[in-house]
Amino acid sequence: MAITRQVITTLKPDGTDAMGPNILAYKYPDENIVSGSLLTVESNHFAVLKSRGAVLNVYDTGQYPITTPDKPLLGSITQAFFSGASPWQYETIYINRAKIVARAKGIATSREMAELIYQVDYYIHIDTKDDALKLVTHMPFAGLYINAQEVTDYAGPVVEQAVNQVVQVTPLENVNEHIGEIAELLKQHLGDFLDIYGIRLNDVKLLILPKDERMRELISLRAFGLTPLEAVRYYTALRMAERGLVSAPNMAIGAPFNIGGMGMVPAGEWDKPVK
Repeated sequence: MAITRQVITTLKPDGTDAMGPNILAYKYPDENIVSGSLLTVESNHFAVLKSRGAVLNVYDTGQYPITTPDKPLLGSITQAFFSGASPWQYETIYINRAKIVARAKGIATSREMAELIYQVDYYIHIDTKDDALKLVTHMPFAGLYINAQEVTDYAGPVVEQAVNQVVQVTPLENVNEHIGEIAELLKQHLGDFLDIYGIRLNDVKLLILPKDERMRELISLRAFGLTPLEAVRYYTALRMAERGLVSAPNMAIGAPFNIGGMGMVPAGEWDKPVK
């Protein structure tokens, strides 16, 4: 097979970029890169050049001709045989410098062992050439890409531990009062972990809510200043109203409901005689 020089770039023939908004790293699919090929690095990328598993260089924005690191004698022979192009294979990995959004989800438990759903959106980026080298060194490729979801797979246990560290000792209805504390703890732990991979953490957005829908509605009613009993009555009244029951307002205020002069038992007084 003839070996020809080529332009190495992330741009596809139709002009679109192979690195989408959720792609952290991209391995150029053609390893038959020869000396004399032109490496193109876009303004929002880094590029890492490897040969036989060893990192040769990390490139910033620009265009760079690739030259062989062979010994002079051997290099002159091979380059003459291949018309100036060395046949040794290279591997090019592009690193995205743009800010990327990753998302982690999971289940935490409150002090009462009630289940809560948490969702963490965190913003990450690769800042320097040294960071790009860390990413290539410590995070393996499962294919041609390392995407935001793969980063989340690595960071998931750290996120879960940081969230549960506060949530597990906090009453269910008070969890949202500690959102700021949890977010700061999460940012510290997650930032330290991602730094190993050369990934910079910019910001963290955290959402925690009860897993059970009824529990979410009851806590919302409690937020209006209702007592636990009143919250249950109003919740029940809302469900009754959805079914068209005319006694729903009576349930809400705990008043009896009369049908033809007969008194119905008000909520909370089932063990007392009807007057």
